[in-house]
Amino acid sequence: MKRTPPARLWWLLALALVVLVVVGIVVQVFNNLLWQLSYLLPSWLVGPVLLLLVGGGALLLGRLAWPWITDFGRESKGKADPKALEPPPSSRQEAARRNLAAIDQVLDRVRDDVQREALRQERQRIEADLQRGDLVLVVFGTGSTGKTSLIRALLDEVVGQVGAAMGSTEGCTTYRLRLRQLERGLQLIDTPGVLEAGGEGRQRETVARRQAALADLLVLVVDGDLRAAEMEVFTALASLGKRLLLVLNKCDLRGEAEERRLLELLRSRTQGRIAPDDVVPASAAPQSVPMPGGRPHQPQPELEALVRRLATVLHQDGEELIADNILLQSRRLSDASRELLTRQRRSDAETIVDRYMWIGAGVLVVTPLPVVDLLGAAAVNAQMVVEIGRVYGVTLSRQTAQDLAVSVGRTLASLGVIKGGLGLIATALSLNLPALIASKALQAVGAAWLTRIAGLSFITYFEQDQDWGDGGLQEVVQRQYDLNRRDSVLKRFLEAAFNRVVEPLQRGKDPQLPPRPGGAPRPGPSRPGPQEEGEAGDRGHRAP
Repeated sequence: MKRTPPARLWWLLALALVVLVVVGIVVQVFNNLLWQLSYLLPSWLVGPVLLLLVGGGALLLGRLAWPWITDFGRESKGKADPKALEPPPSSRQEAARRNLAAIDQVLDRVRDDVQREALRQERQRIEADLQRGDLVLVVFGTGSTGKTSLIRALLDEVVGQVGAAMGSTEGCTTYRLRLRQLERGLQLIDTPGVLEAGGEGRQRETVARRQAALADLLVLVVDGDLRAAEMEVFTALASLGKRLLLVLNKCDLRGEAEERRLLELLRSRTQGRIAPDDVVPASAAPQSVPMPGGRPHQPQPELEALVRRLATVLHQDGEELIADNILLQSRRLSDASRELLTRQRRSDAETIVDRYMWIGAGVLVVTPLPVVDLLGAAAVNAQMVVEIGRVYGVTLSRQTAQDLAVSVGRTLASLGVIKGGLGLIATALSLNLPALIASKALQAVGAAWLTRIAGLSFITYFEQDQDWGDGGLQEVVQRQYDLNRRDSVLKRFLEAAFNRVVEPLQRGKDPQLPPRPGGAPRPGPSRPGPQEEGEAGDRGHRAP
């Protein structure tokens, strides 16, 4: 039995004593009030007046306590997890509908009209698939495996009504079947052969893989062991996360022992990816048998194992196959739309970093500072952090942004990035200019480069949901430093720096700087006044 800790017991006793004292005081006050009223008022009026006073006091206490109660309730409600309040989806179709609704919210924030419309059309197609009635079975195979012969034999063999071909789309022929004891129809799609040589062959293979992404059930036809190229096709199809049947065709060309050996070999090679029962034999077009003195005998196709397996899968798992396919497609579309939004956000954030790079460079051209101070000040710009956060839907206070900026500035200094970056920029520039102009150019270009490293580090931070990752802030800053010192990246930056900073200084003009945020004028050729200095310091260009 768990014993009550002595400290907790003393607290309980103290609380009980306080309650008794308060109750005693209330009772005493009530008795005094009752005595006074009975002395001043007639006996028949004492009860109503006492009730009125008690009720009025209760209302007054409730009125005073109500704001505190509502604030507490609002605070508790704000702490609740919205996802925890939302009930889980009742089915895969419901999960797909929720994904599609979330996609709409993402697409509303995409600015590219062409890409947004393409994703919206794909979303409408998936939504229409939620209401469709047919199962879609797509058959793959190389030209030598007898894939088309298998489909023709399957159409003749399957019990039920077989419709005419629904037409050819980009080399894919679609047939519609009605199977007994299956409420849904079945669309059987014959795809172009895979692994064919030449440009047209690769194009047909692309069409076949596109059909695979839309299928509910996949069938891959082979005529022997999985060769390296066929194994790649099998791996690609199996990785789609859909049900896959592997058909060993042309079994009439082998004896029973060889057929069993190949089936066991295929099941071994595909173990862990598909069920052993989903590897089945077939003979779509058996070779004719010569008959002495008569016409050759043409054996019937041997599709019993395949038809039986298809019937089992479609009857038992048909609804699940459709639901899984729709859910898979909706998730992929959701990922694609989020990836598009991520690229858009990164482009917007990089534009902000680019603008602050040259704003900081311009301020330092007209307001020279000691090297370490000016580089650290240019690299840690709180206003840049606020604007980048806004791109990612995060609202930061000025103090929070300043704290983030200072932490990155300190990391730049602790890793030696400021000193190393200054030396790298000085070596790369190799300016043959007067000492004063060269010093200004070096300061401005170096500050812009470090601002770029800091800005890209902040982008990584917001892309990771305000998390620096397992390696922390130092690893992010070091990675951006290493990426931006690569020859190709540094070359592009220096070309822009020459156009914006160095050449204008050579001509005795202002650097070619972007407009400052809020429409404020960019730094002029003379030293800014006190008000402009204060504004520059407030924007984070001065040392914190």
